[in-house]
Amino acid sequence: MAKAILLALQVLMILIFTGWISIWLLKPTDLWTRKWKGAEESARPTLFGYYGLNFAVYTFPVIVLAIIGLVYLDLKTREPSSRRARSSAAAFSNPLVVNTFIGVLSGVEILAVLLFILVLAWTFYARISNDFKKLMPVKSLKLQLWQLKYFRVATRFGLLTEACLALLLLPILRGLAIFRLVGIQFEASVRYHTWVGTAMLIFATLHGASTLFIWGVSHHIQDEIWRWQKTGRIYLAGEIALVTGIVIWITSLPQIRRKKFELFYYTHHLYIVFLVFFLFHAGDRHFYMIFPGIFLFGIDKILRIIQSRPETCILSARIFPSKAIELILPKDPSLKYNPTSAIFMKIRSISTTQWHPFSITSSSSVDNDTMSVMVKCEGSWTSSLYDLIQAELHSDTDQTKCIPIAVEGPYGPASVDFLRYDSLLLIAGGIGITPFLSILQEIASAQNSSGYGLPTRMQLIFVVKKSQDIYLLNSISSLLQNHSSEGLHLKLKIFVTQEGQSNPTLRECLSDSSQLQTVHLSTKCSNHAIYGLESFLRIAALAGFCCIVFLVSLICLNHIFVPTQKKTSKASKEKTPSWVVDLLLLSSFLIALTCSSLLTIILRRRRLKNETIPPVSHKTGKAMDTETGSSLEEHEIHFGGRPDFHDIFAKFPNETGGSDVGVLVCGPGSMKESVASACQQKSVGFQTGAKKKKPCFSFHCLNFSL
Repeated sequence: MAKAILLALQVLMILIFTGWISIWLLKPTDLWTRKWKGAEESARPTLFGYYGLNFAVYTFPVIVLAIIGLVYLDLKTREPSSRRARSSAAAFSNPLVVNTFIGVLSGVEILAVLLFILVLAWTFYARISNDFKKLMPVKSLKLQLWQLKYFRVATRFGLLTEACLALLLLPILRGLAIFRLVGIQFEASVRYHTWVGTAMLIFATLHGASTLFIWGVSHHIQDEIWRWQKTGRIYLAGEIALVTGIVIWITSLPQIRRKKFELFYYTHHLYIVFLVFFLFHAGDRHFYMIFPGIFLFGIDKILRIIQSRPETCILSARIFPSKAIELILPKDPSLKYNPTSAIFMKIRSISTTQWHPFSITSSSSVDNDTMSVMVKCEGSWTSSLYDLIQAELHSDTDQTKCIPIAVEGPYGPASVDFLRYDSLLLIAGGIGITPFLSILQEIASAQNSSGYGLPTRMQLIFVVKKSQDIYLLNSISSLLQNHSSEGLHLKLKIFVTQEGQSNPTLRECLSDSSQLQTVHLSTKCSNHAIYGLESFLRIAALAGFCCIVFLVSLICLNHIFVPTQKKTSKASKEKTPSWVVDLLLLSSFLIALTCSSLLTIILRRRRLKNETIPPVSHKTGKAMDTETGSSLEEHEIHFGGRPDFHDIFAKFPNETGGSDVGVLVCGPGSMKESVASACQQKSVGFQTGAKKKKPCFSFHCLNFSL
C-alpha cells in the first residue's frame, strides 16, 4: 500500500512539474498571450481577480510540488530502499565530465543544463520573432529601424533574467529542499545557485546596458534614466535592482567571500532590496513567475531562524594533535538523522553573523543524548574556536566556562541509499574523514539490528599530510580493531604524503591516548538540547497554511485599496499607480510570513515546554584494547606518496568484492576529480566486453563547501 502511495505521489509530482514547464514554453507564444489576456479580463470582476489567477497558474504549482514532495519524503524515509532502482540510475548519477574549472558533472546535471538552455533559447527566439513581425515605434523615442530592433532585443534579455530568477532561490532551500526529491542535497545544489545567479546577472546587465545604449544614441538618456512611471515599467527601480545585483555578485566571488566573509554576508542580504525593486520594475504579473522560489525561501528562512534561536552549549571538547577539535553537543533523544548529515554552527563570542557548516561525526543510532562534530582549525573562525578551547584547557580557575552555541539543522539526505550497496569504497582526505565516521558507526550499529542488505565489505582510503592526522580515526578505533567480530570486513589504507617510513605505526597512533586532550565545559548558560528541524509533514502543513493566508490577504487588500472594474471607469482605473498593486502583494506576503512565524513559535514553545531535557554524559570515545587488537595488522599505512586511484579501483574487486559498489569521496577538489576520473574509466571498462559480472561503481561526492 505504501509503495502504491509513493508511486502515485511520484506521478502527481511529474505531472505538476511538466505542467509548470509547459507554461514557460507556451508563455512566449501569441496564442498564450491572447488566451491569457482574455482569461485575466474574465477573472478581474470575480472574487479572486486577475492576481488570484496569476497566483494559481504561475506560483501555486511549485508550492504544491514542494508540499507533495515533503509528504513523499516523509513516507519514503519509512520504506527500505530498492537496490535495483538505484543501480538502474547509476549510469545517470556517475560523472560524465571531469574538469578543473566546472568540476564533476553527471549525466543528469548535463541534461538539466541543456534543457534549461533550450528553454531560454526558445523564450528569446519566440519573443524576438513576434516582436520583429510587428515592430511598433516607441512614442517617446525617435529610433531608426536597427535601433528599434536592438531595443526589442534588449527588452527580451529581461525575460531571460526573469527565467533565471525563477530558479535562483530553489537550490539554496534547506528544510523545503525541492532538489532533494531527485537525490541532490543542499551542499551539492549550492553551485547551481551560483551558476544561475551568474547567468541572471549577465542577462540583466545586457538588458540594462543595451537599454541605456539606445537611450544614449537617441539622446533621451537624461529623460528616461530617472523616470518613476505611474504605470508600466519603472525604469529607476530596474536600475537600482541591477546595481544591487552587481554588488551582490561581486562580493560573492571566492576571493572576497573567503577573505571578507562578513562583507559577503551583509551584502548578500541586499537580495531583499533587489527583489523589491525588481517587483516595481517588472510589475506584479511578471513577479508571479518568480514568486514560487521567493515564497518557499521565506518559509524556509523562518523555520531556520526559529529552530536555531534557542542556544545550546558545548558539553566538552577533545583536542587532537593536528589542531582539530571534536565538539560534543547535547541532543534530544528523539532527534534522529542520517549519516553524512551536517549542521550549521554560530558562536556569538567569535562572530555574531558567521554560520559554518560541519559534518556530524556521530551516529544517532549509537549516541542518544549527544552529537559530535569535528573542526579542523585552518581559517580565522576555526582558529578563534581553537584558541577559545585552548584557553579553557590551560585556565587556572576551577570554574569552567560556558560557551553558548546556536545550531541550525541537521540537514542531510532524506534516504541513506548508499548504505544498501554490496560494498563501499570510502575515500577521504584530511578532515574529509568526518562524514565517514558517522557512516561506519551507523553500519556497525545497524548490522546487529537490521535484517536486510547493509554493506558488509568496505574499504577506507584515508589520505593525510602528517601522521598525527591519523588520530582523527580515534572514534572508530574499536571498529577498526574488532571489525571481524562485528560481522563487517573493513580494510583501511592510510597514505601519509609528507612523511617518511620511520613514523608511528597505526597501533601507536590509535593507542596513544596521551596525544588527546579533553576539556569539560559548563552547561549553566543553556537548558536546551538540539531538537532539530520540524518534521516533513509539519513543514508541509506550515507551507499550506502560509499559502492560504497569503491568498486571503491578497484578495482582501486588493478589494479594499484597488477600485474594482464594476465601480470605476477605464480612465479612473488607470489613475491607480502600478506600484500600489506591487505594495499590496508585498504586504500580503509579509502578513503570511508573520502569521506562519507566530504559529511556528507557538508550536515550538509548546514542544520545548512539554519535553524534559535528558541528562547528558561527557563522552570521550572508546579506548583501544591493545591486547586484542591483532586485526589492526590487516590495515596498511603508506608513507611518502599519494594513492593511485586507478590501481585501487583495479584491485578493489579482488580485495573486497561486490557487484554493486558505492564510491564515496570527501576531500580536496583535486582528489574529487581524480576519483571521479578513475570511477568514470573503470565503470566504462567493466561494462564493455566482460563475460563475468563486473562491479558497477556509483560515484557520490560528500564535499560541503559554500
